[in-house]
Amino acid sequence: MTAKRQWQIVLGIVAALALGLWAATHYLGDEIFPVEVGSRAPQFVAATLDAQPKPRTLADYKGQVVLVNVWATWCGPCRHEMPSMQALYEDFAPRGFKIAAVSIDDAGTEQRVREFAQEFGLTFDILHDPSGSIQQIYQTTGVPENFLIGADGVIRKKAYAQDWNSEANRTLIARLLDEAGAPPAASATPKPSAPTPPPGADRMQVEVVPNGARP
Repeated sequence: MTAKRQWQIVLGIVAALALGLWAATHYLGDEIFPVEVGSRAPQFVAATLDAQPKPRTLADYKGQVVLVNVWATWCGPCRHEMPSMQALYEDFAPRGFKIAAVSIDDAGTEQRVREFAQEFGLTFDILHDPSGSIQQIYQTTGVPENFLIGADGVIRKKAYAQDWNSEANRTLIARLLDEAGAPPAASATPKPSAPTPPPGADRMQVEVVPNGARP
């Protein structure tokens, strides 16, 4: 089976599962299942960027503290926050912390997504949802949007682009890992984000590219 055919099969599976999740969210209504702090994180489905792609869902992170990041390669604020996410991940991954960064770039752009990850040296999970269904399921208004989920599956923080390696975010994630019974940290010394967040980074938490604004 060729790599192209494998991608077609996996994306077909992802699209079918995503359609079901989208339909449930769409027809049951946002009022019934609002995606907000304190609510249970809804399931999503996306594909890995492996040579032989595989479907990945939130269930794959069950029992773990995970940051779900909805992003795109053409999103400026996404580029600003990714280095801080990588720095955070490098420090907390040994304790079991996970990041699932779900790209909503169009179908056929898998290589562009891979190159983005390589450019920033990203080592956490980079996933692809070309249907963009995660936007409907998580009721996002643009990119990037982030959902920090505790080991119990409950959303503990919902935010736009920001410095994820800040003291406040590090303290929050360390507390969630402690609550989950994760092994203790080997070192409490934070690594600086690289590159340093640009001037005005304190305002990045409200910076977002609205849905429908992709080039």
